[in-house]
Amino acid sequence: MARATGVSRQTVSRAINNMTQIDPATRDRVLAVARDMGYRPSRHARGMMRRSTTTVGLVIPDVLNPFFTEVVAGALEAAKSRGWQLIMYTTDSALDQEKPLSESIAAQVDACIAFLLDPDAIAAIAGSGIPFVLLGNEDQAGSVSKVRIDFESGLREAFDHLAARGHLHIGMIDDRKRTASGRPDARTRLYTTAAMEAGLRIEPEWIQQATNSIDGGAAAMERMMREAPEVTAILCYNDILAIGAMRHAMARGLAIPESCAFIGVDDIPISALVDPPLTTVHVDKRRIGQAAIEQLAAQMSSGASMADTVIRTRLVVRAST
Repeated sequence: MARATGVSRQTVSRAINNMTQIDPATRDRVLAVARDMGYRPSRHARGMMRRSTTTVGLVIPDVLNPFFTEVVAGALEAAKSRGWQLIMYTTDSALDQEKPLSESIAAQVDACIAFLLDPDAIAAIAGSGIPFVLLGNEDQAGSVSKVRIDFESGLREAFDHLAARGHLHIGMIDDRKRTASGRPDARTRLYTTAAMEAGLRIEPEWIQQATNSIDGGAAAMERMMREAPEVTAILCYNDILAIGAMRHAMARGLAIPESCAFIGVDDIPISALVDPPLTTVHVDKRRIGQAAIEQLAAQMSSGASMADTVIRTRLVVRAST
């Protein structure tokens, strides 16, 4: 904007923030150009001028999923240590809610960390000028700072673990909404790659789509049992789906793990408490929230995005396999 108005950045800042020591005619000219460009001053910019408390928006898909509860706890801890405030938003796991929320959030907070899938929603926040960190999206390219989860190491351990126990027909229960764009999620791609590398075949009915809930896992398991009775082990998108599928299998008379083995992903607290305890790929969920706040702090300090933070995963073996 300074280039468009022919004045310094300091002058633009004075005009937009209605500060003194600026000629009224110059202020009017800067504001006119700002209106033409569709510019809206962010809370971050105003906060830097006024030295007010930093407010961070945290966007999560589901307030009831324990995975996101732990991410929020980690972010709250890191934000509190810096004297920052945290405001939580949810998209209710609805892809069509992401863009409307992203278009309004920059006017409400100084910085944002978010679980988002819609590229337009991501671009809206990234283009607003506020510090921004994207969470859990392994497919998003570009210059947006990210905290990514490295599922490859943990999922390969999981697949090798099942293969070592003699399972040749390994199925998967996937999250339907993660594949809504038509491109398989990173976890599904890793499942497919691992099976091919192990020389195992995969039939279409061995991958069942599910609503991300206990009931969704149960419904997917019912279809799996009906359409692919030869499957003897199932890798699930997350622990929620795995628990639902495992409970349904037991209710239908299958012995776990003798008749069918189950592996989840995330290692939420309840996974160790179900009977039998669930084998799962552990993700350090609190670290995701902490790392996101650290990335925001680095952006605010340097004004530039930093390299992605990668959260490693590992297999936790329990009685379900």
